[in-house]
Amino acid sequence: MAAGMAAAAAKEGVEDEAELSLLECRVCFERYGAGGQRRPRNLPCGHVLCRGCLEALGGPEGRRLECPFCRRACGLAETSDCLPLLQLLEVLGPAGGSLPSALRRGGGVAGPAPAGLGLRLSLGGWGSLVNPTGLAACRRSGRLVVAHDGKKRIHVFGPNRSCLQRFGERGDAGNDIKYPLDVTVTSDGHVVVTDGGDRSVKAFDFEGRGVLAIQEGFCLPWGLDATPENEVILTDSEAGALYRLAADFQKGKLKKCQMIQSQLVSPRGVAVSQTSGAIVVIEHLKAQGLNNGSTRVKIFSAEMDLVGQMDSFGLNLIFPSKIYTTAVAFDKEGRVIVTDVCSQAVICLGKPEEFPIFNPLISHGLSYPVGLAYMANNSLAVLDSGDHSVKIYSST
Repeated sequence: MAAGMAAAAAKEGVEDEAELSLLECRVCFERYGAGGQRRPRNLPCGHVLCRGCLEALGGPEGRRLECPFCRRACGLAETSDCLPLLQLLEVLGPAGGSLPSALRRGGGVAGPAPAGLGLRLSLGGWGSLVNPTGLAACRRSGRLVVAHDGKKRIHVFGPNRSCLQRFGERGDAGNDIKYPLDVTVTSDGHVVVTDGGDRSVKAFDFEGRGVLAIQEGFCLPWGLDATPENEVILTDSEAGALYRLAADFQKGKLKKCQMIQSQLVSPRGVAVSQTSGAIVVIEHLKAQGLNNGSTRVKIFSAEMDLVGQMDSFGLNLIFPSKIYTTAVAFDKEGRVIVTDVCSQAVICLGKPEEFPIFNPLISHGLSYPVGLAYMANNSLAVLDSGDHSVKIYSST
């Protein structure tokens, strides 16, 4: 009995230490609060400080500051509220209850979300698709486009889900694609692909004719998504940057290649809201040791102001297992939807202004989800690299 009491006391001590670490600013060691100087704020590097310490580090003129833990420089405008801690403080209440019991009681932060989704159709499979990496939907024509490692890199499915076209041979010619990483479809019906093999962005029509190849000194172009204005938002994983590309695809002319965000950490997946113009990016954070990597989801407004961010640790506060996001999309209501390869699930994180909530949309039947695309009929297409297929879900 004494051993049991000792074990219980030790567990309680660990929980108390965890609560202190989570709910206190690690600079001034004051407990976080919902407002005023003790309000928790996220730095772009992922560390959290209270507002008072943040303003003190920035000085009276609000100049650029360095994170006291990792020394990464940032401006006050680049910081954002740490929503998981604010939600925990709300659950705990002004009296300050127990953190572990609050987490158990909360069971995850719920919010309005789409209805559960059921599998309606599966396309591809081994032999048809080989190690697929990117997925896009043409809302105008209903076509689905998949980038994969087969002999012809781009596979186009028609609205009736039959194969309409394959193109993009492996090679060095203008229409060739060496190693496709992602794909999108512009509003005027062009297929745009990031090619990690020669570090370029290539555009094709739906017949597979190459219309434009862009090599603007990219380090490793990775994720991309099309805007309603027929522009393309692109991540450069090695450069840690986000670009906006504007082109006349009909004439094969690049109009603009503008860097709109820098100092990101290995950004890959990206999505653009078709309603608000908000942009969400998935960063892949480096860590020491095997299997210690994590991801961070960042949301920017259409004007590129940081609206919110959440890393794997923060998501763990509202969900009991590790989350590693590989793909992201906006639904028609402007909610952020992500894939999680750890739980083999698709999860709704809510709208930017309520980010993050937690609502699983698909929790079984996936092996290794790496791509998402909403179709014109609001069905959700999921690219499952684990079994080399595209799975189409709709509301049950």
